[in-house]
Amino acid sequence: MNTQELKQACIDLMETAQVAYLTTILPDGYPCTRAVFNLRNKQQFPNQAPLFAKHQDDLLIYISTNTSSHKLEQIKANAKVSVYYCKPEQFHGLMLSGDIEIMDDTTLRHALWNEGWERYYPGGPDDPDHTVLCLKPRSIQGWHEGSRFELNLSES
Repeated sequence: MNTQELKQACIDLMETAQVAYLTTILPDGYPCTRAVFNLRNKQQFPNQAPLFAKHQDDLLIYISTNTSSHKLEQIKANAKVSVYYCKPEQFHGLMLSGDIEIMDDTTLRHALWNEGWERYYPGGPDDPDHTVLCLKPRSIQGWHEGSRFELNLSES
């Protein structure tokens, strides 16, 4: 499988996995993993598909979260994270790693907004407790079609 075919398999997984798992680093150096919305899932979040259409090559990830969350404190202390997508029944998994960025972009918050998120952010997309994170992965690794793979995105 060449690099472009591998990237397409990764995109296919990212666009269909039910959830994504974000891992941050705790102050004591141990990892902390939790499920987050997979905003790349085209079925669950069809309005976001255009945002990701121009990121087929770099595999960029956006995550919506609470400004008051522990994960944001952890990211401010150490921006190194990983995001994991999987379809266990197909033995297909993908981990993307890099430094995540806290975005201060009103237009992006509005573009990522989903009806029903008022339960998390009562003030809507401009709620001060609504934050968007952006990961431009440096590397990926995973398992696909019976084989392990690794790819350094800064070299591709």
